[in-house]
Parts: sequence; C-alpha cells; structure tokens
Amino acid sequence: MNREPDVAVPTALRAVKVVHTLAWAIFAGCILALPVVAYLRDFQLAAFLIAVVLVEIVVLVANGFRCPLTAVAARYTSDRSANFDIYLPTWIARYNKEIFGSLFVAGVLFTLVQWQAT
Repeated sequence: MNREPDVAVPTALRAVKVVHTLAWAIFAGCILALPVVAYLRDFQLAAFLIAVVLVEIVVLVANGFRCPLTAVAARYTSDRSANFDIYLPTWIARYNKEIFGSLFVAGVLFTLVQWQAT
C-alpha cells in the first residue's frame, strides 16, 4: 500500500512548539517583570505575578517536574533533545528550570525586601 506522508504530524508538532513557547514566554516574562514591579512598589501586581508563576510550579510538580506540553509533543517525534518541544536555544531549554527558578526565587526575595521597606 502506497501512502502519502502524513503532513499532520509536523504541523501538530509545530503547533505544540508554538503554544509551548508562548506559554514559556508568559511565565518567563512574569519572572523577569517581578523585580521591576517590586522596585516600583506595585505589590498588588507583584503578588499577581508570583501567583501566576506558582500556578505553573504546581502544574510542573503535579506532572513530575515536566511541562504537560512536553508529553503532547513527544507523540509527534522521536527526538528528545532539550528543545524538541519548544522554540528555544538548546542551552536555555536544558537549564530553563535552574535559570528561571533562581531568578524567580531572587525576585520573590527582592519583592519581600521592598515590601518590608515600605
């Protein structure tokens, strides 16, 4: 039987990677904005940013410290490189949790210091 290549697989993988990258950008943006917002003493917005990131942390913990979108992307490829499921440079994808986890903890601590100083 002669079948045409399934174009839905690469399209589905690209769609998952785009959604994953957009979700990552939102959470990374929250983490990067946190110290700026704290410096400006907008503690209500800082609390919102912290809450958004904490929801993501709960999702990651509940999913064995992996994004649920990684499992979805894995259905469409046998590639398991650090960035097979997201449009990020390999080194950022590989060390994402370490980089942004550290920045988040630092941002929360900075927010607490700023809040105490008011």
